[in-house]
Amino acid sequence: MLNLDEPQSAQKIALFNSGFRVFFLVGGLFAVISMLIWLLSYSLSRGPEMYHLSSLNWHAHEMIYGYTMAVVSGFLLTATTNWTSRKTLTGLSLFVASLFWLLARVSPFLDFHQNIAMMFLFDTLFFIMLIIGISRPVIQSHQWKHLPVILPVVLLLLTNSLFYMGQLELINDGIRIGLYAGFYLLLALIFVMGRRVIPFFIEKGVENNFIPVNYLWLDKLVLPLFMAYAFSEVFLLNQFIIVVLAAVLFVLNLIRLSGWYTKGIWKKSLLWILLLAYLFITIGFGLRAISYFINISDFLILHSFAVGGVAMLTVGMMSRVALGHSGRNVFEPPAAIVWIFVLISIAVVFRVVFPLFSMTYYSQWIMISQVFWIAAFSLFAILYSGMLIKPRLDGRPG
Repeated sequence: MLNLDEPQSAQKIALFNSGFRVFFLVGGLFAVISMLIWLLSYSLSRGPEMYHLSSLNWHAHEMIYGYTMAVVSGFLLTATTNWTSRKTLTGLSLFVASLFWLLARVSPFLDFHQNIAMMFLFDTLFFIMLIIGISRPVIQSHQWKHLPVILPVVLLLLTNSLFYMGQLELINDGIRIGLYAGFYLLLALIFVMGRRVIPFFIEKGVENNFIPVNYLWLDKLVLPLFMAYAFSEVFLLNQFIIVVLAAVLFVLNLIRLSGWYTKGIWKKSLLWILLLAYLFITIGFGLRAISYFINISDFLILHSFAVGGVAMLTVGMMSRVALGHSGRNVFEPPAAIVWIFVLISIAVVFRVVFPLFSMTYYSQWIMISQVFWIAAFSLFAILYSGMLIKPRLDGRPG
C-alpha cells in the first residue's frame, strides 16, 4: 500500500511522480498548439498539412481525445490514488503512457500511408494503460463504488476505435459516431465527477458556512436522462425526442445549480469558473430545446457544451488540483489565475453568445474566440509549468 505521508527523496524534476503533473502540462500546451493550428487552418487557411485526415475531423477528434482526455487522465490517475491510497501510473509507466498519447498527437502530420493506423495504435495503447492504471488500484482496494468512473473510459476506448475504423473506411459512419458518442461520454463523466467535487469545493471554499443542497431524486434522474439524450443524438436522430429530453435536462440542471449557488463564489475564482462552466452546459440543453422552434446552429449548441462547459471546467479543475497536489494553498491562489478564467470566458462569449445574436461576423467571432482560447491556455502553461515540473513544496510524494 502506498504511504502518502512518506517524504519523497530530494529531486529536481517531479513530472512523472503523479498523473496530474504530466497530463495537465501536456494538455495545457496542446490546448495552445492545437488551437493555433486550427486558427491557421480554419480562419487563415494557412495551417500545416495533415495527411489522410481532414482538418475538421482532426480538430474535433483532438479536442475530445487529445486535449480533454489528457486532462481527464491526469485527474482520474490522481483521484484514484486519493480514493484507494494505492499507486496508479508513476515513473516509467506514466512516462510510457504519456509518450503514447504524444505520439498519437504527432501522427497526423507524418507523411506516410499508414500514419492514421499508427495514430490508432498509439491512442489505443494509451487508453489501455490508463484503464489499467485506474482500475487496478480500485480492484486491489475493493473500492467498488469507484467502478462507475472507469466504465466511461472503457467506452471512450470503444468510441475512439469507431472513429479510427471510420477514418480507415472499415465501417460506415464510424467518424460521426466516434466523435459524438465520445463527446457525450466525456460530458457524462463530467456529470459524474462534477456532482462529486463541485458542491464539495463550494462548501469548503466559501466563507459564509454555506452547505450546497443536493437532491437525491435529482441525482437519480440527471445521468440516465442525459444518457438517453446522448443516445438519441447519436443514434435515433429524432428531433422531438431530443428537444424534450433537452428541455427536461435544462430544468433539472437549473435546479441543481440553484442548490449549489451562493453569492460567496464570486469572491473565489476557483469556484465561479466551475459553476459558470456547469451553467454553459445547462444553457446548451436550453439552446437544443428551443432549436425546435427557432433556427439555432448545431455548432453553437455543441460549443456551448464544449468551450463553455468542457474547456472552462477542465481549466478550472486543472488550476485547483495542481495547486492542492503541489502542496500549495487552494484558498489563496496566485492572483493571475483569475485572468486565465476571464480569458476563457471571453472566448466562450465570442464563440457562443455573439453568434446567437448575429451571424454576420461569424467567422470573425470564431477567430477572436480562438485568440482568447490561446491566450488563456498560454497563461495557464506559463503559470503552472513550474508547479507541475517541480516537487511538492511540502516534500510529500506526488
